[in-house]
Amino acid sequence: MQIPKRIAQGLINALKGGVVPRTGLGYIAVGRTNEINALLHDVAIAEDGGAFFRFIVGKYGSGKSFLLQMMRQHVMDRGFAAADADLSPERRLMGTKGQGLATYRELMMSLSVKAKPDGGALSLILEKWIDGVRAEVIDGVRAEVIDGGMTPDNAFFDTEVEKRIYSKINGLNDMVHGFDFAAVISAYYRAFRDGDDAKAAKAVRWLRGEYATKSEAKSDLGVNVIISDDNWYDYIKLMCAFLVSAGYKGLVVMIDELVNIMKIPNSTTRQYNYEKILMMYNDCMQGKASHLGIIMGGTPQCIEDTRRGVFSYEALRSRLERGRFATDEVHDMLAPIIRLNPLTYEELTVLTEKLAEIHAGLYGYEMRITLEDRIYFVKAEFERVGAQTNVTPREMIRDFIELLNIAYQNPDKTIPQLMGEDDFKFSDGESEDKQDGFEDFDL
Repeated sequence: MQIPKRIAQGLINALKGGVVPRTGLGYIAVGRTNEINALLHDVAIAEDGGAFFRFIVGKYGSGKSFLLQMMRQHVMDRGFAAADADLSPERRLMGTKGQGLATYRELMMSLSVKAKPDGGALSLILEKWIDGVRAEVIDGVRAEVIDGGMTPDNAFFDTEVEKRIYSKINGLNDMVHGFDFAAVISAYYRAFRDGDDAKAAKAVRWLRGEYATKSEAKSDLGVNVIISDDNWYDYIKLMCAFLVSAGYKGLVVMIDELVNIMKIPNSTTRQYNYEKILMMYNDCMQGKASHLGIIMGGTPQCIEDTRRGVFSYEALRSRLERGRFATDEVHDMLAPIIRLNPLTYEELTVLTEKLAEIHAGLYGYEMRITLEDRIYFVKAEFERVGAQTNVTPREMIRDFIELLNIAYQNPDKTIPQLMGEDDFKFSDGESEDKQDGFEDFDL
């Protein structure tokens, strides 16, 4: 498996640090087939003009963020734009000090498409949209009006392009805040046509939600509204509609670390954030949104805690709570909440093989860790006290990369020796701490 060293280094560094790498995920992906297939089914619905809303729920380190990043790559490959953001004390869905707007700004900064997968794709999307409109006119759209067809040299070319642009963005006027959004897009086109980079940058700045006052926006762009805490989700829907008109299949928004809403100390502020989730959920599930997908990631506690979590908001709890027939063993992958199963022993063994190959290729040595060594490692990890329910892929990956690093630096020692084979006493399934004198004690 030949992997560019830049990607291999990024993978190893990120995984050793306990974070999800942004690139190269396909080289280490194992398992999660059912979850990915369920989400890709949702994506197909959005491609046909529908919308979807999903929660990905799992413990810290169980693979939520990894799955979100995998989906980010999948949707871009399918022609969608993707935007992702992690919530934090400074970034929420609603707030009194610009926290909701901060989330919108992060989403716009991370906006990615296949041609620009690392974020910051807004300017590229705008330019592609204008180039597409110009190409349509050149290819003969409305060419019957003018003898000799339509070329950029034609005196009527700019007029025809502008008409075409207005016809395309006219549909946005019917949406909430659509008139102002369309006006900013028009301002961007005129600046692009005239080579006015400063004006074009102002339009992009407005679309990113970076204007602080309405008067400044009015002065620069002629619009009397700015993106704010209260209305940012409306502009997500407008951006989605614009992306579709630019030739993309739609927009998928991924928001991670929902636990930061549960941590909000003020109960009223928490409820406002859960109301925002409810509004977004209803929009997607009732068909009010189109070509839009929203995926949120969180821990079981931040979802199911009835005092501070999502389920503390009764309207959400009644919509999301598991039904009578789904269990921890039998999941409903079509439900709004996807609960992540632990990776199997076999999947973890395959994962360790992929990591060992990447590590050997990165540092230029012949891989000497055997299948038996990897099975021994996985078994040893799961034989720790409480590991059956508490060990996560993050912990195992960090341990395994540490083992690979030490093995690389100590080539004279075998893998079992480095793991301290004499220290491992595998559990036989019985309690190891019987207390003498209390075996026969009954209450």
